[in-house]
Amino acid sequence: MATAETVPRRWPLVGREAELKVFEAVLDETGYSGFLIFGEPGVGKTRLAEECLDVAGLRGHAVGRAAATGAAAEIPLGAVAHLLPDGVDLSHPVAGFATAVRLMSRAYTATARLVLLIDDLHLLDSTSALLLRQLMESGAVFLVGTVHSGASSAESVVTLGRGDAVHHADLAPLTWREVNGLLRDALAGHVHRETVDRLHAASGGNPLYLGELVRGALTEGRLTNDGEIWRLAATESLPVTRRLTDLIRHRLATVAPRARRVLDVLALCGPVSVADLEREPGADVLDELERAGLVTTVREGRRAYARLAHPLYAEVLPADVTEPRRREILREQADRLGRTGSRRREDAMRLASYRLAGTGTADPVLLLQAARLASYGGDHARALAFLRAVPEEGLTFPALLLLGRTLSEAGRPQEAEDVLRRADEVATTERPALAVALARTHNLMWCRGAAREEAVAANDAARDRVTSPAGLWVLRVNEANILSSLGYHAESLGLLDGMPEEEPPAGDVAGAVTWTAAAATRASGLAFMGRGEEAVRWAERAVALCAKARDEGRGHGPQEAAARSALVLALTESGRLEEARAVGEHAYTDPAGAPTGWQRTLLVFPIARNAWLAGHPASARRWYAEIVHDTRPQGVIIRPLALAGLAAAAALQGDVRAAEAALAEYAGLAAPVRVPEERLGEAWTHVARGEQGEARAVLRAAAAEARERGQFSSEAVLLTDLARLGCAAEAAGRLAELAGTGGPFTAARARLAAGLASGDPDGLSAVAEDFDRMGANLLAAEAASVAAELWRRSGYSRKASAAAARSTVNTVLCEGARTPVLRTAGAAMPLTAREKEVAILAAEGLASRDIAAKLTVSVRTVDNHLQRVYVKLGVSTRGELTDRLGRANA
Repeated sequence: MATAETVPRRWPLVGREAELKVFEAVLDETGYSGFLIFGEPGVGKTRLAEECLDVAGLRGHAVGRAAATGAAAEIPLGAVAHLLPDGVDLSHPVAGFATAVRLMSRAYTATARLVLLIDDLHLLDSTSALLLRQLMESGAVFLVGTVHSGASSAESVVTLGRGDAVHHADLAPLTWREVNGLLRDALAGHVHRETVDRLHAASGGNPLYLGELVRGALTEGRLTNDGEIWRLAATESLPVTRRLTDLIRHRLATVAPRARRVLDVLALCGPVSVADLEREPGADVLDELERAGLVTTVREGRRAYARLAHPLYAEVLPADVTEPRRREILREQADRLGRTGSRRREDAMRLASYRLAGTGTADPVLLLQAARLASYGGDHARALAFLRAVPEEGLTFPALLLLGRTLSEAGRPQEAEDVLRRADEVATTERPALAVALARTHNLMWCRGAAREEAVAANDAARDRVTSPAGLWVLRVNEANILSSLGYHAESLGLLDGMPEEEPPAGDVAGAVTWTAAAATRASGLAFMGRGEEAVRWAERAVALCAKARDEGRGHGPQEAAARSALVLALTESGRLEEARAVGEHAYTDPAGAPTGWQRTLLVFPIARNAWLAGHPASARRWYAEIVHDTRPQGVIIRPLALAGLAAAAALQGDVRAAEAALAEYAGLAAPVRVPEERLGEAWTHVARGEQGEARAVLRAAAAEARERGQFSSEAVLLTDLARLGCAAEAAGRLAELAGTGGPFTAARARLAAGLASGDPDGLSAVAEDFDRMGANLLAAEAASVAAELWRRSGYSRKASAAAARSTVNTVLCEGARTPVLRTAGAAMPLTAREKEVAILAAEGLASRDIAAKLTVSVRTVDNHLQRVYVKLGVSTRGELTDRLGRANA
């Protein structure tokens, strides 16, 4: 487990592959003599330069370093004197330089130059720069230099960087994806999306600042790992280390007092209108601050706004502002905003914050507006703070409704229900009654874990005030959503039978929201009933309608999350696993509309399920772990599925302890309904323990329950796993029936079971190709592996090799999945289900007596099975058996 001490000071190089590739090309080209790296302090200039030096050394060049410092700059040649050959007389500089160039040109060639790294090139003295320029032009030296942004006009940089022979590279801050990869590498584990968001925003993509933030959070115990995923504690600010504070204060040390006042305003108040800042004393220094890289200005419409150049400046600067001065700044900014009016959407939230912080009170209408904005942005803690500041007489219906929704999102479902009941008492007309019904059912079902009857009753409670056809249709769609979420897909689809095929006309915003919700619910139900291709059509239309609404400046919020979730489910069910994964991950990281809270959880679940069905247990485990972490305060419906998925994924990786821990937590949940597919966690944990008989019994019972409840997609998944564990003949018939109404994925599963049952290498090779094309890598690997053995036994070596190659390619993509089929692949004759069970237990070191006790058979029976295993696998000892099965899963 990573700690502040074990996190490396030298970060892995991430996000600089393009620059490194350019360096390699420039180094190989004799026409180039230098590579200068420009960027802000901490952006990774030195780290990239060091990597360039390593590359040069590996390519046969001599390498060296020189330090340019303010102290060395006072001494001519102070930075590079140690590089000069012995015997160079510098008492006559012109002759001495010529001698140095001549001697070094003899020592180094165009294919083996001295690649010299100079950090902070802008601090280099002019004499050293002149000598280096001559050495570069002679071909003896190739310069790698780092330069601070804003220092490109320094004399040394101009001298050494001019001309086409020197390449200039500008380093940008790391992107979100690059920060995510860097954190994953440094912490040696997966990092929660919200944590990546916060660290990326706070660091500004600066690797040096990022490292210090991570170390500070680890030291203070705010960045923790629950065994599966890293996450920051939900505090308003991040811990800033002493080193980071010193770095930032050093950066700000030269700021004059007049300019510091402007920085204080920006640190406390965020982006401020340039016109407003110009009224501040000392505001004439704004241009100076911008040139120094401490402030940036951006234009929004017709107005220009100034903001601090880096988010962390706002973490350090306020600590030096006295409390009276802080209140004064906030009051002044609040008065200014109040006089000029809110120009931007977030101004209401800022004004409310300034009023509360500066005076302790604010107008209730303003507080409600600010709370609505904070809630929309997912900042439920701030929204609650605004709402709690509203006096009792200001808690009108809109305030109560928003308070109830916010409490629900914040994981306080009982408080939310109490507040929403108050709201319902004053909801005397149709629209308020509908709003309360939707909020209450969501809270009861998703957050409090209410049973079907209670959730449906809360929905029905609005019927006495809802009379219009449109309003009654909203309640009907909401009930369908309740039933679908609880696994009653056939009943849910029955309620949606009257759904209009055509989308509402333009301008009917409420109708569009309801139609989107109905289409998403319908798509999810169809997907879980195994009708993936129908589901795709409905989900695509729902997503398209949401995209149109977003383009028009209207977000469909929860409906968009549901539509995207349904599309990932539907594409997966249709056998388009790679497309589904791409759609889901794009929605997850979409900067224009990445979901938050339970909406993100709704999206992550089908992504996790997709990874499981693809045979990618490490990815599935990461996604399921994120859901488990996010749903600890709420999410009663989806949490059991996530824990079961986490157990299954860990078991497939051979991590029995983690699988058992997830199952133990799962067993302690009081969920309103259990879903048969959840038993995959239990089944695969049995497999990981070597208890295949128990696993088959679990799968058999779960498949029967899924069939009874009309969850045909889950039934097909469960029956496929039953077939993979040695009961193909038992599963094949029912899978063939499901294939008649299901899509390509179900049909392929049926062909897999049939091929396993009959030992048909042609059929297994063909279905392996289909699974490969779909992105179901584990099923492809297993089908091809069995086909290879059947071909080999029949003497068709070329076909066997082709099938084995397909199995190998897909196995590599399966993230270390350990399954009985892959572990026992390669037998001269196929092992029976019981022989596989005995072989795996023996390979894991169990004695015959222990195996007999585990399987409830005699020791003699175990030994007889082992002898047959030895013959079929071509081994003669348990040691050879362990090696054989270990290699099969390597």
